[in-house]
Amino acid sequence: VQFVEFGGGLVQPGGSLRLSCAASGFTFSTNAMSWYRQVAGNGRELVATITAGGAYRTYADFVKGRFTISRDNGKNTVYLQMNSLKPEDKAMYHCSTYPRNSELPWGRGTQVTVSS
Repeated sequence: VQFVEFGGGLVQPGGSLRLSCAASGFTFSTNAMSWYRQVAGNGRELVATITAGGAYRTYADFVKGRFTISRDNGKNTVYLQMNSLKPEDKAMYHCSTYPRNSELPWGRGTQVTVSS
């Protein structure tokens, strides 16, 4: 099983980024997927979740109305569109299954930095 996240970078407050996560080694299309983030020195927190078929999505309160999770089961990829970014969104972003299977490895993540 492997997760490869990319698309992060440095952006000014109010800007946008689109993260992608390519998954392999398991049946992607039958698993709900989530984005998580980790601020340096803190534990990971759940950001957004999408069901296996993509019909239902849930978001943490701190990103509601700003972030959108989506997926392409044909490409085994989950996305996170992040708009109106704030300095407090600075974190390492990871994807994984939901619920999180502790036996699956984390990917390297993609760093998001929001600063002027």
